[in-house]
Amino acid sequence: MGYLTGRRSFKDLSEQEILALAISSEEDDARIYRGYAEFLRHYYPHTAEIFNDMAQEEDDHRSKLIDLHQRRFGSVIPLIRREHVAGFYARKPLWLSKHLSLEKIRGEACMMERAAEQFYLKAAAHTSDASTRKLLGDLAAAEAGHTRSAQDMTQAHSESPALDDEDLTAKRQFILTWVQPGLAGLMDGSVSTLAPIFATAFATQDTWTTFLVGLAASIGAGISMGFTEAASDDGTLSGRGSPIKRGIAAGVMTTLGGLGHALPYLIPHFTTATLIAFIVVFIELWAIVWIQNKYMETPFFRAAFQVVLGGALVFAAGVLIGNG
Repeated sequence: MGYLTGRRSFKDLSEQEILALAISSEEDDARIYRGYAEFLRHYYPHTAEIFNDMAQEEDDHRSKLIDLHQRRFGSVIPLIRREHVAGFYARKPLWLSKHLSLEKIRGEACMMERAAEQFYLKAAAHTSDASTRKLLGDLAAAEAGHTRSAQDMTQAHSESPALDDEDLTAKRQFILTWVQPGLAGLMDGSVSTLAPIFATAFATQDTWTTFLVGLAASIGAGISMGFTEAASDDGTLSGRGSPIKRGIAAGVMTTLGGLGHALPYLIPHFTTATLIAFIVVFIELWAIVWIQNKYMETPFFRAAFQVVLGGALVFAAGVLIGNG
């Protein structure tokens, strides 16, 4: 079916083309690993060293494959890459991988090696030509060797406590970039919108009006919090990460925090809508307490006292104003 996609079918490749494909794949993987190393070098130097070693392994295998090609077919290597072959395993562009966490990059590297090995094993099983089967089997063994080498290198480096420090750094970065601004947004959206929403609810007894006020307050607060967070710190000196990511986290969580107790007022029955809104507020406040305790290491009872007391005061102010 390769002719339908503009790509060659693997079964139609000659032995020379298969070898050329292996050479280009090894070269691409080496570049990917060096890109990982460069991206991680500042915060995770030991993991960067692992990827440099893996890139060197890929270079060594590519050199052996080129020597084999020269002995069998000469010095002119056909230009054929993964994207030219239908059904060949894919690699994510490096610029996409830069947005992955440390753990996900490590996992992506392991999947790259396993996928390459499995591809060659399946390809060898689907060919009837003995020499082609042997070639594919040799390539599968080479990829298995890459996997073992990667595991050995990881084990060697993991004996150092530096990787534990890198994991702590990754956790800290996640908290600073996503959790902290998201938590601030959730608190702002959940607490600050209590007064206008419930003041409107008790003043008008109109669920639709209350919903519109809650929707406007939630979206307005989300936009404001998002832009404020993104503009407050570019992350260069503070190490808090991308201002765009922090702005998204703060803006989205602020909006969700307000919408949580605004959406019940889509229910036309005022008492039912208000009762559900009360329950949602209760869940929101305790969710904030849980996040503070789990990620910010705030003592549970202190977090509960601060959040619940603050929320109760704002809620009471809204009810009093609405009944005034």
